[in-house]
Amino acid sequence: MQGLVTVFGGSGFVGTQVVRQLLKRGWRVRVACRKPQRAYDLQPLGNVGQIQLKRADITSRASVEAAVAGADAVINLVGILHETPFLSFQAVHVDGARHVAEAARDAGVKALVQMSAIGADAAGPSRYARSKAEGEAAVRAAFPAAVVVRPSIVFGPGDGFFNRFARLAQFAPALPLFGGGENRFQPVYVGDVALAICNALEDPAAAGRAFELGGPQTYSFRALMEMLGRETHRPRLLLPLPHIAASAIGLAGDLQSVFMAPVLTSDQALLLRRDNVVSEGAAGLEALGVEPTAVETILPTYLWRYRRGGQFAELADA
Repeated sequence: MQGLVTVFGGSGFVGTQVVRQLLKRGWRVRVACRKPQRAYDLQPLGNVGQIQLKRADITSRASVEAAVAGADAVINLVGILHETPFLSFQAVHVDGARHVAEAARDAGVKALVQMSAIGADAAGPSRYARSKAEGEAAVRAAFPAAVVVRPSIVFGPGDGFFNRFARLAQFAPALPLFGGGENRFQPVYVGDVALAICNALEDPAAAGRAFELGGPQTYSFRALMEMLGRETHRPRLLLPLPHIAASAIGLAGDLQSVFMAPVLTSDQALLLRRDNVVSEGAAGLEALGVEPTAVETILPTYLWRYRRGGQFAELADA
């Protein structure tokens, strides 16, 4: 085996795919997360003793240090899409990232990968974007050789984007196009992100660099909602909403976030005013040896569950 790697957030959407890839490559993997029971289904994937579950809270420096002890490499995938009264962007994206980087440095870890996001901007209007940029800076200050990966919207089975709008389309007669639906995205397949992260971890030439991960094509928000309608066999009326209306919905979402995941928050409404695509000239998936996978290739493999009749929808239609 190659050594021990601690994966913070290893039970999450991206994390589970990263862990699977690491196990295939022979790494011993320590999955560090707040609720280890969510990672129980990963244990049978490795050989005996190859995977370990560790309770860890990224907001606690002592907890992070315990999870990093003895590791040869560290991957930090922890992030939140909206704040709650119990978790803030500052605590997770900035302080948490700093805890991981400093603990990795002090433990003599050889390689560190930090997942950020496209759009990270210290001067941006969104708290999310600013916190991601500040987190990158904190990591760089503590661990200059860290690799930073910035994915666009990540899609695949279990994603929080296509699945969310597909569920909404099951009962809503129309879908909102925030900001008119012309803002652009570059969705990237979760399997490609996991492969890129593992390649970056093992490639000495990637040390200290940043990579922006996007799929092979850009789409407007409108085009993605039209694609979703075709794949779920639920075409819906698409209602363009100006940014001011999206902001109003976001304010309602701020209140909703106290109890459940909102459709949109006021901070996310600010994010939607900018395109979410790979910057011109930025190193991307190809620089890490990964060929991008098209959205159209993957969506049919999991959105069928939202069709009337599910996997037998075509027979039912006939």
